[in-house]
Amino acid sequence: MKSWGRMLWALLSGPGRKGGIQSWAFSSWPPHSPLAGLVSATQLVSHWTTVFEERGIPEARESSEYIVAHVLGAKTGMSLRPALWTQPLTPQQLQCIQELSSLRLQRMPVQYILGEWDFQGLNLKMVPPVFIPRPETEELIDWVLEEEAQRPCTAGAQDGPVILEVGCGSGAIALSLLSRLPRSQVIAVDKEDAAICLTQENAQRLQLQDRIRIVPLDVTLEKSWTHLLPWGPMDLVISNPPYVFHQDMEQLAPEICRYEDLAALDGGKEGMDVITHILAPSTPAPEGLWVWVKSVFLEVDPRHPELVSSWLRSRPDLHLYLVAVRKDFCGRPRFLHIRRSGP
Repeated sequence: MKSWGRMLWALLSGPGRKGGIQSWAFSSWPPHSPLAGLVSATQLVSHWTTVFEERGIPEARESSEYIVAHVLGAKTGMSLRPALWTQPLTPQQLQCIQELSSLRLQRMPVQYILGEWDFQGLNLKMVPPVFIPRPETEELIDWVLEEEAQRPCTAGAQDGPVILEVGCGSGAIALSLLSRLPRSQVIAVDKEDAAICLTQENAQRLQLQDRIRIVPLDVTLEKSWTHLLPWGPMDLVISNPPYVFHQDMEQLAPEICRYEDLAALDGGKEGMDVITHILAPSTPAPEGLWVWVKSVFLEVDPRHPELVSSWLRSRPDLHLYLVAVRKDFCGRPRFLHIRRSGP
């Protein structure tokens, strides 16, 4: 699913082709249709692929395969048992596929249509408008895991890292780290109630609720960080914050603009509004959060490494410096590792 997810999101922001919707796309199979009678999954994927292509739906074939496989009890077309590809579908299955495909024609993301999505091997519930985790974010998690694997262990230590995630959304990042770092603990914060509820539900689904604290919090508000002090100290902060430049918001694909929470994407004029609040919490206490936190991992826009580095140089009082920049699978500088120096 990971590689398919990458293909799906690679084209979501591309321009769609215009075209009319043929009436048979929304109605039952007409008597004269070549698909009337006994309809197989193979025929249905071909049918909806054609419809999606005519409407300019990104990743037309992958979208149709995901929907058909989902209705038949599989996660992907590749995981569907070969016999099910040629077996006739029931009227109920045909109806369900038609209804879900109609949602895709309205540019609803596949993740919302299916109501679930795999991320780092975890099956997560997805509901609009909570931000859908992108495939490149899996690479951010891999980087954190690499760094943790190199961290020296204190003799006899039983506890893993305490991690703060800013902007938990569906819980994808927090729960992935918990599942891969068995002794870790996570404090996950988000300002949206829908995100808080979805992270809680996904944590319970994965039986990880005992090692995560989910806190409603808007990190851009003055003194908000003081609410986290009772759960300190923390070892690192990780975030996929809103980082889209405000002027670029109008270029986002319909899948995003119509269904996702745009506040989870819009990072202000230069995409730095939330990033700077993460790096320089408003009115931090003298012995507050940043006395403990040594590392920050961020997913950012490719233009941000230079912007963030320049901003950090202008704030020497923070004692933060950019350690490393890592590129995503498309070769774009996407991830930052920032460390704290000094006492």
